[in-house]
Amino acid sequence: MKPSMMSTLCMSLVATWGLAPWSVWAGYPERPIRLVLPVAPGGGTDIVSRIVAEKLAAGLGQSVIVENRGGAGGNIAAEMVARAKPDGYTLLVVTASHATNPNLYRNLPFDTLKDFIPITQLTSQPYLFVVNPQLPVKSVPQFVAYAKKTPGVTYASSGSGLLGHLGMEQLKMLAGFDAIHVPYKGASPALVDTIAGHTQAFFPTVVSGLPFVRDGKVRVIGVTSSKRLSLLPDVPTVAEAGYPDYSVYGWYGLLAPAGTPKEIIDRLHDETVKVLGMADVRAKIAADGAEPIGSTPEQFDAYIRSEMERWGVVIKQSGARVD
Repeated sequence: MKPSMMSTLCMSLVATWGLAPWSVWAGYPERPIRLVLPVAPGGGTDIVSRIVAEKLAAGLGQSVIVENRGGAGGNIAAEMVARAKPDGYTLLVVTASHATNPNLYRNLPFDTLKDFIPITQLTSQPYLFVVNPQLPVKSVPQFVAYAKKTPGVTYASSGSGLLGHLGMEQLKMLAGFDAIHVPYKGASPALVDTIAGHTQAFFPTVVSGLPFVRDGKVRVIGVTSSKRLSLLPDVPTVAEAGYPDYSVYGWYGLLAPAGTPKEIIDRLHDETVKVLGMADVRAKIAADGAEPIGSTPEQFDAYIRSEMERWGVVIKQSGARVD
């Protein structure tokens, strides 16, 4: 068979089988990559994403442009990427809300599992359990006892349906106490009102809450991780306080639109894991009380599914809604 005929036959088979020619990904990436974030500039998601984007650009040999598309609990950014061409040039950073939103929103314009391919989990970060320093409690058991005998105890959250809200709802179910949820638009106003005593408790992230703990403006009585934090070695976990199955972790991860070739997913995964293994990157992430992960696409997919199932139970039992 002549070379020209062989070439024609190969291209015909590609068209017939719906396969992408090797040239589609052999030179990937050949232009800048867009990293879409579900949040406004500033904050942990934005900071970590920009750290990763800078290093990833060096590894891939192309610019990685961060684009902030906040709003609707991350759903605006997710819908945008779900509809993007699956060629590896438009990627999505997600937070834990990606796994809770299907149970919080009635009509999402995308399928959380079917419309995306996981690349890797970037980080995992626990929350602090803080109270107003005037509250007469210095431990989780003391808080539970106080809430049981004191009607009207309130707790703040950064917003309805976020893990600071759902984490407290789960603890209420486990410990059998009641507390009134007071949602805010972000961690800053929630912290301000907890410091002022307008609310009694709050679950901030480590990066947002630790400075106020160190200044004595709030009292930390527990951490939601499965083990103690190196930044706060003397503070017990909620699990240690009598609730061994309890843990709450926020997280960030990287996804691509469904249909993105496996070769591109693998390249992005490998380069991102290299970034997460860099000493300076790990140090910056650890300074915010987070841990770099770097899971496989399969592991991250399983984690998303397990988080959807776990928080779906809490959402159903607590009646939490955001729309």
